[in-house]
Amino acid sequence: MVPLKIKNSVFKWGSRTYIIGILNITENSFSGDGFLKDIKGAIQYALLMEKNGADIIDVGGESTRPPGSAYGRGAKAISIEQELERVLPVISELASVLKIPISIDTYKAEVAERSIKEGALLINDVWGLKKDARIAFVAAKTGVPLILMHNQEGLVYSDVVEDVILSLKKSKEQAINKGVLPEKIIIDPGIGFSKTLEHNLKILAHLKRIREDLKLPLLLGTSRKSFIGEVLGGLPVHERLEGTAATLALGILQKVDIVRVHDVKEMTRVARMSDAILRHDA
Repeated sequence: MVPLKIKNSVFKWGSRTYIIGILNITENSFSGDGFLKDIKGAIQYALLMEKNGADIIDVGGESTRPPGSAYGRGAKAISIEQELERVLPVISELASVLKIPISIDTYKAEVAERSIKEGALLINDVWGLKKDARIAFVAAKTGVPLILMHNQEGLVYSDVVEDVILSLKKSKEQAINKGVLPEKIIIDPGIGFSKTLEHNLKILAHLKRIREDLKLPLLLGTSRKSFIGEVLGGLPVHERLEGTAATLALGILQKVDIVRVHDVKEMTRVARMSDAILRHDA
């Protein structure tokens, strides 16, 4: 795959596993790590993640906690104005202090465009253009990379792996048709989004196939998620570190390119150890 250059960072797919650090500017994050109304704390945390090995900081202003899950009630949507009020001051400040790129986690074109003007250099769309296809135009116009995640309404699948591949192919084609360069697209199978425990486990067992079928860099986001707690006997969010580590190591074994995590220091170590074993003959 063609290397991707963002700011001063070059992502050479296949050379190692890259780390995205999660920065929630919310009050209701399922993981309990939101920095709503605490810009100073958010900046300090982002700098710590950079120091601990993050390659990208992903800033999100709206919780995407799904309904009907082990997290409890789903998060309520917020307005564009509320989302902008949360993320823009943080992105603006981070752009002046971070050496690594900033990603904006949003499915709203207006939020994506304003965030890029403040210094964001990637768009992470958790709806894969299904909620607001104009995000592809923003990515094409500004030239920033676009992460397309699988998501859908409801839990009905014919075959979850096949359906995720087909859906992501449609999102990929839609982005390209709107002017996004193929080498600037990253895909995410959307672990934990509109999927049961069995769906999540099946996708995790077929990550290599998803990557090979779509021929794009693959992002894996399992950090602290509900299905880990379910597998491990109902563990709460703060006790899912080892479970997250297992999913990452097995994902890296299947050639995952990027992992999106809360616990950057620990998961960077997992990635580096996994890379040392799997890529030492590369």
